Amino acid sequence: MTSLKVYADRLSQPSRAIIIFCKANGFEFEEVKVDLMKREHKNPEYKEINPMGLVPSIVHGDFNLFESHAILSYLACAFPGVADHWYPADLIKRAKINSVLDWHHSNLRSGAAGYVRTTVLAPALGLPLDPTKASEAENVLIASLSTLESYWLKEDGKFLLGGSQPSIADISLVCEITELELLEVKDCNRILAPHKKVLQWIEDTRLATSPHFEEVHSVLLKTKAMFNKQSSEANYESESSIRAMLSTI
Repeated sequence: MTSLKVYADRLSQPSRAIIIFCKANGFEFEEVKVDLMKREHKNPEYKEINPMGLVPSIVHGDFNLFESHAILSYLACAFPGVADHWYPADLIKRAKINSVLDWHHSNLRSGAAGYVRTTVLAPALGLPLDPTKASEAENVLIASLSTLESYWLKEDGKFLLGGSQPSIADISLVCEITELELLEVKDCNRILAPHKKVLQWIEDTRLATSPHFEEVHSVLLKTKAMFNKQSSEANYESESSIRAMLSTI
């Protein structure tokens, strides 16, 4: 199999993780946009690729796959030349990465995606604001950030589990948190600023995957500017609320 298609929308956290991983590893692939705002993920044609009607998905030759963590682990194994640090051959190291990914789905993702969806994204999606659900999601998010800082980042090393280089877990979880860029600056700061270790880890992951990280996140900054009715050059280093907090470390 040689042909790889990635079906994604860069506004989607897991879509960004897949695209950054592919670019950082020099894969030849076709990015096929599935516009979430136009609900293209619910089209019958797309649901033939992913019956769940979600992004991202991939088609590699005659093989279809969805769920971002499954995609990342598959790509790390299917393509020759992928550095071992992304998804180590050592079973114990790999199992630890899988444990982070499993934790992510039921904790960090639930909190971050839930909070963004019930606040800033709700009007764009034609949904009413829901302060109760937003508060519940924020509690999960803050608890998850505390766990991330006190447990998953507790060892020596710049990355999760004490790694000196990023794994697929790092890029997946960082892309989850960067969705908070869409929030008003005061809300983004209130949630993230207390977590200095998390902020530095996000920056380290950005640097390890630059310039692809910045390029893939440019759509997020443009969307943020649109929500705030501002102009944007989509320059991550100058317009990122998260990166601006690094000056407080």
